[in-house]
Amino acid sequence: RMPLCRPLLTMRSVCAVVLALAAVALSSADSDMHRPRQDSNLEIYKRLFETKRKDQLNALKNLVELNDINQQYKIIDIMLKGLFKVLEDSRQILVAANMQPDDPFPMDDKIKEAYSHVVENTAFFGDVALRFPRIVHHYYDRNPDWGGLLRWGLKFCNQTGVFTGGAHQHVLTLMSQELGITEKAPDFTNPYRTERDDVS
Repeated sequence: RMPLCRPLLTMRSVCAVVLALAAVALSSADSDMHRPRQDSNLEIYKRLFETKRKDQLNALKNLVELNDINQQYKIIDIMLKGLFKVLEDSRQILVAANMQPDDPFPMDDKIKEAYSHVVENTAFFGDVALRFPRIVHHYYDRNPDWGGLLRWGLKFCNQTGVFTGGAHQHVLTLMSQELGITEKAPDFTNPYRTERDDVS
C-alpha cells in the first residue's frame, strides 16, 4: 500500500513547480541599467537575458520531470493564463508609449519592464510549446485571442535584436512552425516531440 503522506508530498512538489515556473515566467531580468550610452544598454540586457533563459529552462526541466500528465495539464493551464495576461498588459504599456522594438533600449523603468516581459515570456512560451506541444495545443487552439497576441510578441521579438542569431531565435522559429503561425519547412521537426505527444 502507498503511504498516506504521498499525496501531500506530491501536491507540495506540484506547488513548488508552479511557483518556480511562475517566478521565471512572470518576473523580468533585473535590467536596472543607468549607462550614458543607450546603444550599450541592449548589449547589457542581452547578457541578463541569457541568465534569465537559463533560469527558465531549469524551471521547465522540473515540469518535464514531473512525469504526471494530469498535473502537467493543470500547471501549464495556470502558467499560460498568467503568461498571456502579462503579455497583454505589457503590450498595452509599449503601445501607449509608442515603443518600437527597434528603438534604443528603453530607460524608463515601466517601459523597460514591459519590454523585458514581452521578450522573456515569448521565449519561454516557445520552450513550453516545443516541449509540451500536445498540452499547449489543447489550450492555445481554444483561445483565439492568444494567437493574435503571440503573433504580435513574435514580431516584436524578431525586431528587437535580442534574438538575432543563436539558439533563442531557433526556438521562436520552431515554435512558430509547431503552432502553425508560419508554414512548416519541409524538413521541420520538433526536437522535443515524443510519441506520447502524438497520442490524441
